[in-house]
Amino acid sequence: MSTPIRANSILPATREALALETADGLRLVGELALPPAGRTPVATLICLHPLPTHGGMMDSHVLRKAAWRLPALADVAVLRFNTRGTASVQGTSEGAFDGGDGERFDVAAAIEYAEFAQLPSRWLLGWSFGTDLALRHGCDPAVAGAVLLSPPLRSATAADLARWAVSGKPLTALVPEHDDYLRPDEARRRFAAVPQAEVVGVPGARHLWVGDAETVLDAVVARVAPGRGPLPRAWDGPMEYGDASAYADRTTAAFDTD
Repeated sequence: MSTPIRANSILPATREALALETADGLRLVGELALPPAGRTPVATLICLHPLPTHGGMMDSHVLRKAAWRLPALADVAVLRFNTRGTASVQGTSEGAFDGGDGERFDVAAAIEYAEFAQLPSRWLLGWSFGTDLALRHGCDPAVAGAVLLSPPLRSATAADLARWAVSGKPLTALVPEHDDYLRPDEARRRFAAVPQAEVVGVPGARHLWVGDAETVLDAVVARVAPGRGPLPRAWDGPMEYGDASAYADRTTAAFDTD
């Protein structure tokens, strides 16, 4: 009998706690979620979370739901981690928030781990602050492309966009209709510097994607693992549930109850 997949549903996966080592000597808390035993991943998401000074972390709701659902539903591996100085129930990464500069070492450590582990078809999944990290530091030969959620284009420069343009790597920006920082029409104008960039306006959505996680995950899977979606909304098999109170004191960037 199928059970509806809810905000705190945890589907089967092979999960491993990680300690990523950066080139400047820090240990970052992370987790790798792989498809259940006996199944091989077809693609990999390296998740870059929202702004930690405003509640962003590896457990921010869209990224957490990706890790809890996509290995089982789409055979997509999900690697997520806390950037320097960021804390969640998973633990606290060493170091201190550096506004996106020192975080270049964090992005590099995650990409290097995924490459060393021979994870296939490695894609960056950035959200808000994480999209600037992807644009600034993620155009790496080991990366297949990137999906950007609510990109503010706050610290990414014209040179960063030019680097992605030259690379030819696929770049998709999912932009909420009612975003607080960058809305679809302006996003199309600014991403025009990257000829291959796809800007997708999402009607009714807002920056934090509250109530729209399923729409986001369907769009992500369509880009990184074509043919594996749209994702089912119910699961016929074992299911656990996360602690809905774990982030009661954090912003909705961390926890979405919808």
